[in-house]
Amino acid sequence: MGTGTWHIANLLEKMTSSDKDFRFMATNDLMSELQKDSIKLDDDSERKVVKMLLRLLEDKNGEVQNLAVKCLGPLVNKVKELQVETIVDSLCSNMVSDKEQLRDISSIGLKTVICELPPSSVTIANSVCKRITKKLVSAINQGDVSVQLEALDILGDLLSRFGGLLISFHADILSALLPLLASPRLAVRKRSIICIGHLVISCNAAIYNKLLDHLFEELGKSQASSTTRTHIQCLGAVCRHSGHRFGEYLERAMPLVMKYCSTGQDDDELREYCIQAFESFIRRCPKEIADHIENIVNICKVALCYDPNYNYEDEEVEDGENGGESMDIPDGEESEEEYSDDDDMSWKVRRAAAKCLEALTSTRPDMLSYFYKSISALLISRFKEREENVKSDIFAAYMAMLKQTRHHGGSPMLEEGMEDSEAPIARLSQQIPQVVKALHKTLKEKSVRTRQGAYALLSELVSVLPGALTNHIHVLVPGIQFSLGDKTSSSNMKIDTLSFLHILMSTHPPQVFHAHIPALLGPLVSAVKDPFYKITSEALMVIQQLVRIIRPLDEEGRMEFVSYIQPLYSCTLLRLKAADIDQEVKERAISCMGVIIANLGDHLNNELFICLPIFLDRLRNEITRLTTVKALTGIAASPLKIDLKLILGDTMPILGSFLRKNQRALRLSTLTLLDTLVKNYNSSISPELLQKVLDEVPPLINDSDLHMTQLTFMLLTTITKKFPGVLATVGKAIMLQVMNLLLSPLLQGAALAALQHFLQALVAANLPGMTYHDLLTALGSCIGKSQSASHLHKQAYHSIAKCVAALATSKPNETLNVVKKLLQDVQKPQSDPMQLFSLLAIGEIGKNTDLSAVTSLNSVIMESFGSPSEEVKTAASYALGNVAVGNLCHYLPFVLNEIQTQPRKQYLLLHSLKEIISTQSASPGAVEHLQPYVSSIWDLLFENCECSEEGTRNVVAECLGKLTLIDPHLLLPKLKEHLSSESPLMRSTVVTAIKFTISDQPQAVDTLLRRCIGDFLATLEDPDIGVRRVALITFNSAAHNKPSLIRDLLDSVLPLLYKETVVRKEFIREVEMGPFKHTVDDGLDLRKAAFECMYTLLDSCLDRVDVFEFLNHVESGLKDHYDIKMLTYLMLVRLSHLCPMAVLQRLDRLVEPLRSTCTRQVKANSVKQESEKLDELKRSAMRCVAALQSIPDADKNLQLNEFLNTIRSCADLQVLYESTQRDSANMAPSGSEIAMDLG
Repeated sequence: MGTGTWHIANLLEKMTSSDKDFRFMATNDLMSELQKDSIKLDDDSERKVVKMLLRLLEDKNGEVQNLAVKCLGPLVNKVKELQVETIVDSLCSNMVSDKEQLRDISSIGLKTVICELPPSSVTIANSVCKRITKKLVSAINQGDVSVQLEALDILGDLLSRFGGLLISFHADILSALLPLLASPRLAVRKRSIICIGHLVISCNAAIYNKLLDHLFEELGKSQASSTTRTHIQCLGAVCRHSGHRFGEYLERAMPLVMKYCSTGQDDDELREYCIQAFESFIRRCPKEIADHIENIVNICKVALCYDPNYNYEDEEVEDGENGGESMDIPDGEESEEEYSDDDDMSWKVRRAAAKCLEALTSTRPDMLSYFYKSISALLISRFKEREENVKSDIFAAYMAMLKQTRHHGGSPMLEEGMEDSEAPIARLSQQIPQVVKALHKTLKEKSVRTRQGAYALLSELVSVLPGALTNHIHVLVPGIQFSLGDKTSSSNMKIDTLSFLHILMSTHPPQVFHAHIPALLGPLVSAVKDPFYKITSEALMVIQQLVRIIRPLDEEGRMEFVSYIQPLYSCTLLRLKAADIDQEVKERAISCMGVIIANLGDHLNNELFICLPIFLDRLRNEITRLTTVKALTGIAASPLKIDLKLILGDTMPILGSFLRKNQRALRLSTLTLLDTLVKNYNSSISPELLQKVLDEVPPLINDSDLHMTQLTFMLLTTITKKFPGVLATVGKAIMLQVMNLLLSPLLQGAALAALQHFLQALVAANLPGMTYHDLLTALGSCIGKSQSASHLHKQAYHSIAKCVAALATSKPNETLNVVKKLLQDVQKPQSDPMQLFSLLAIGEIGKNTDLSAVTSLNSVIMESFGSPSEEVKTAASYALGNVAVGNLCHYLPFVLNEIQTQPRKQYLLLHSLKEIISTQSASPGAVEHLQPYVSSIWDLLFENCECSEEGTRNVVAECLGKLTLIDPHLLLPKLKEHLSSESPLMRSTVVTAIKFTISDQPQAVDTLLRRCIGDFLATLEDPDIGVRRVALITFNSAAHNKPSLIRDLLDSVLPLLYKETVVRKEFIREVEMGPFKHTVDDGLDLRKAAFECMYTLLDSCLDRVDVFEFLNHVESGLKDHYDIKMLTYLMLVRLSHLCPMAVLQRLDRLVEPLRSTCTRQVKANSVKQESEKLDELKRSAMRCVAALQSIPDADKNLQLNEFLNTIRSCADLQVLYESTQRDSANMAPSGSEIAMDLG
């Protein structure tokens, strides 16, 4: 006998003791043993333990009984199936016992067993559940109410966890539950509804139909009674638990519920349940409920005002007579005959209406304008609601509208399509005075919950519409004072008030607060000194904002602020000095003092001797150093030129050491601070101090973190300008890193621009070993190395060329010599890489310098157009375009002439023209220089619109699009005229051109484009397949970059888009390839473009899309070509997170195509590529399955569960599924993960 088994046998013996304490201790020890993972029981021990615990359930001592029940949980996972069945049988028998105590303890035992049954062990769970179900159904049918209640409670738990395993019992369960809906006991009816709710999740269609037929039949009997209330409650519960199935029955349900809602005017409970049912219908059946929304809104509007026992008009009159202050009535002076609130149930009707309206505004963003018109004013008027719970729900309903407004485009910088007075944001702006008027009284109410709700609503309001409360600050300040100064206010109340005040100050102009600073200062200083750290933390955030208000550094001071400095400084210093405070308060105190010194430091000269050493101390602390670096950056950048000599000597070595730390944020912030210090305090920094910093700089220059590299170059540029001599010792190490970086394919953008500025600073400094000629030679050697070493990446040529241009333009008298040398390398190239580099460098130099003095430049570049190397030809095209930018008058006519006379070089010349247009459209001055040539360029481009080469047409389209941006009023209508051209190539080029007028930044063309983009998108009905494809690509570009252009057109465009997702037989043809026949689908690219548009719409316009119609086409895409399947899998993953309920409703139809993909096998004679494609397809399908499984209640879906069982039964699929689940857990989905580059 093992030690563990012997110990358990010893405990079992003690459990038979007559001493209750012995029994208790032995049971407690057994509990501890069973909870150990290492415990193993043989068959005999299992039997004995089970028998003893069942016996102890009947123990006379209640504490022993309770412990015995708790032991059942871990025991179920330690014993074999036979013993679990013994436990279940015994508990079920005891549950129908005459002894109430035994019944209760057995019910608890059964719940414990059900809760602990391992779902992974399907066999045990299945067997046990079936045994329990039989007994429970039998107990329910007995008629004993107390037994029924316990049985229903347990059945609810059982169906919730294992409903899918009890399919064979569903009919019996339903038959037992339906009569209980008419039980005289309300508790029985309520528990029956809970069980039915869990049942409908996993029952089959026949059971579901039977249940709803029964409910509709009972509700059709036209008598309002307590059972009617139950049936309506049950209908709501069924919809809540199975909304994805209830939709098709909604048309039968709505008339019945509407009837009882209108006839039950005297029955508050019935009206409440009806409105709750509406809420369920709205949340679970969003598509099917659409036709009934107006009726529901009208019902809720009436219900929200339903308060028959209270006269709000009297209250308003009374408020007016008392100057808006509430009248306190002494206790005991109310009329004895006054109506008691305990008898008033009308508040439940109002609460249900508020929740229903919240559900509407949350789920129907497409109807936001209608809600603003129909219910927003009513919600505002009901802010006066007397019942606290109802008022909170009314606030929540209005906040739901505000949140939808923010998603709809709630910001002061609105796009022009939102200027309409009917637009939600415009209506909200008009309602601000009413909102403030309705809320300002609530800010002084005794109810903490009401005040918190009011502040939450106001916070949401200013987030949606910054500056909205500018004219109402004076009304809100007394309420803020009250909440911060009221001794009865809870900590949460103060935190919420401070949080609102911070948002208010951050979103409104400073001057509106100036008159209220005296009133706010005292409460804020007190809040900073509050013992609760969260209040202190929030208060310090507000103080920071307050300092910026009383003295904004970016504008002239308009108020007298000197009297406020000492109170603000003193309270912050108190927290800054404290060492034994919360980390959050420490950091906020540092940040706050940083802002105070940066904005008010010129009035704190004496105080700096106290607080600056504290900053130095915090800088040495690992926990506070990052916050201190950021605070010091703000101080160092202040235009007040705060004197930092006191700490600079100690600070610089510490900052140098930070550049070695692993913490990336610390290194980035330190580089910014160092740059600011060197710029603004160079007279106080010695070269020796700076040298210690420079020693740490070279390792920071690399391509693994380009942002870090950019900041490093910015610091080096500043040092080179202020302290050129200190670079002498580390110059070689820095230049070595620079040369390595230039060879990187990743160097571009801001980091490359910072490097160019650094090189120009070095030229100006003229340091030994880093002179102009030294640097040019070093850059040239990079290309020289590439001839013997491995071939350079294309980006490296561009990077080196830009750097050479930066050097050449920094010495204007040497520029032409450099160009002539480069021109020689183009004429007599040592290699293709050298010729490529030279052309790029000439282009970069020519962009900013007039090279017309170099006479042979045109001819040399044109000769390079004939090079056998495609890369050299592209570089020549780039060079010609950029050189032309330097002197348009000289070069542009030449380029235009060459395009007309050199048809074989036309494609490259058009690229040159594209470079010219792109560069010249970047600034108003450059546009002015190009303006005289626009007409001739436009005519020339249209001559090439019908070129047979698609590549040429695409370049022409890009040129037309970018040229249109220069003068949209003149050129956009001209572009539109060509939509009626008979040539499909012309129409295709014109529609493609529109794609290049759309960017994610506001542009002058946007207003015009919004008016006419519908005409361009009308080409989605073009008879030519090529035109339709480019129309889809243009639509996708608009949806991605500027959704406002197409949002209002979606009703007409979506049917055309969906039409292109269908496989068309007329586009499928067979091509003979020798002895083989190959099927070609000419419509595949068109369908891909359509599905890519659908994916983009998920991120930008989902609120305007009918999700169910959308899912129909996703479903067809799941059965399409490989590329389209991959796209639809991505869409399905996104939809599972964005619209889980809609996906759940279609789950049965979505699972089958996924199963088909995952169970598909590769043909025996297939090539390796096909096998790899199928593996990738299966992996993507598995990601879909993981996403579908994460939807609430998806685990109750029979089709999905069967598919999961199939996966578990196949070793390969199981491994794949587990790996994708791990990937899903590590990677949250987002719309920006996959870039759809259609251009």
